[in-house]
Amino acid sequence: MKDLTALANLSILLVEPSDVQQKLIIKSLNHSGVTQIETAASQAQALVMIERYQPDLVISSMYFADGSADSLLQQIRSTPSIEHQAFMLVSTERNKQYLEQLRQSGVLAILPKPFSAEAITRALKATLDIITEEEVELQHFDVTLLRVLVVDDSRFARKHIIRVLAGMGIPTPVEAENGKQAIEHLSSQSFDLIVTDYNMPEMDGKELTETVRRANGYSHIPILMVSSEANETHLTNIAQAGVDAICDKPFEPATVRELLFKIMS
Repeated sequence: MKDLTALANLSILLVEPSDVQQKLIIKSLNHSGVTQIETAASQAQALVMIERYQPDLVISSMYFADGSADSLLQQIRSTPSIEHQAFMLVSTERNKQYLEQLRQSGVLAILPKPFSAEAITRALKATLDIITEEEVELQHFDVTLLRVLVVDDSRFARKHIIRVLAGMGIPTPVEAENGKQAIEHLSSQSFDLIVTDYNMPEMDGKELTETVRRANGYSHIPILMVSSEANETHLTNIAQAGVDAICDKPFEPATVRELLFKIMS
């Protein structure tokens, strides 16, 4: 009942140029209990509405006449007043390169068309986790004192991870753009947790993990790997390198909270 009430209070901006698709998506949202829905048919219109109304969530199709979900999201992330806007993609797009760019920019979910009622409801609940701060309870740690190192070559992805962690009561972490830079931080500071991407230049997440596990001074630090990698062989190799948990990108706050409780307790 609490979730239903919270979903009913969500304000959503739907960016979709097709009237038919607008009606179908709105019907699905209504079925999930969401009623506060505004619509935009272009990138320009969407940006004006986001800055004016600051909705809880933007749900966007991939393409519109004056841009794409990628260009819209890049504009959002580059505008300080709206850079933390929660964003979800609904699309038939299957091009891995296009989707990877959106994952790196911190989308909450990527839903295919058509999507199930369960899928949209789960994605909406992930939005609730983002905008409703809930401190994670750890058995042996005061979460407000956790020293976290976030490693990702994408500034947008780092910002998204930091926002999720902040919603759990974790203070602003130290940032690194790749594994090599992370090792420099580890050599000069103490950390309780490393959250790292997999694909990075200079030194990727797997190489970083292997380096950490070989080091005497910080081999004990738990590592949470955040990856959009779907290849089972690669994931197995990552796990064998010594990570404590692997989380999909885009990741859901509830999943991160559960993994943190597991690896930190």
